[in-house]
Amino acid sequence: MSAGAAIAGEVLLVGCGKMGGALLEGWLERGSAERFTVVEPAGPAPAFAGRSGIEWVADAAALAGRRPPAVIVFAVKPQVMGDVVPHYAGLLGPETVALSIAAGKTLGYFARHLGGEAKLVRAMPNTPAAIGRGITVACANRRAGAAEIARCDALLSAVGEVAWVEDEGLIDAVTAVSGSGPAYVFLLIECLAAAGAAAGLPEELATRLARATVAGAGELARRSGESAATLRRNVTSPGGTTQAALDVLMAPDGLASLLRAAVAAAARRSRELAD
Repeated sequence: MSAGAAIAGEVLLVGCGKMGGALLEGWLERGSAERFTVVEPAGPAPAFAGRSGIEWVADAAALAGRRPPAVIVFAVKPQVMGDVVPHYAGLLGPETVALSIAAGKTLGYFARHLGGEAKLVRAMPNTPAAIGRGITVACANRRAGAAEIARCDALLSAVGEVAWVEDEGLIDAVTAVSGSGPAYVFLLIECLAAAGAAAGLPEELATRLARATVAGAGELARRSGESAATLRRNVTSPGGTTQAALDVLMAPDGLASLLRAAVAAAARRSRELAD
């Protein structure tokens, strides 16, 4: 399937919260499928009210008797997945692939609810998908063939980069690094702004500086061919102000140690959500 080719048939999106909505926005902009149906009890979010090309239904019962979709995307929170997924087992056709973006829920979990013959893909995107700058890591079960994987890749690449892994066990670490990672960056902005205010800056200016610095540094890292370590050294003069700050951040109990502990905690929680 070429990058610009629309998926033949219907994409059924179950749940249209923050991540589901970000995906839907990207799909609509790219014309990723012939038709879109969204299952959302609350109806269209304001951002999608009046938008053409989408059918909204309240629940799976409204889909009974319809032709099986090309893709069913499960975008509800993992804590309620058990109440949702079983209602869709009867909607899968022989060519349907089920794509989950829920943290923790394994391919085996979906096979138990959807049947052993189900073609399944598990993916972990992140919230920068809302501006087309996300990154997703995905893995497929053995039932999913090249055609099903291509469909899922086309949907996920509509909102950013996509990488595939064969070892599903890596998805917990992916969740901890990139899935949860935007929250770590936003916390960095909060803390940097607060530190600037504590150093005497007006709060509004401190927040503006923190936002622009993190955004600009991230874009520089994205565009540059140099490693993050090299970019860090490029900013650092021996004995200068940056070095003084890095002596604190790079101490044994500094940022590296905190992030290792944070990622380990997130990965552990991802594993706990499996059942």
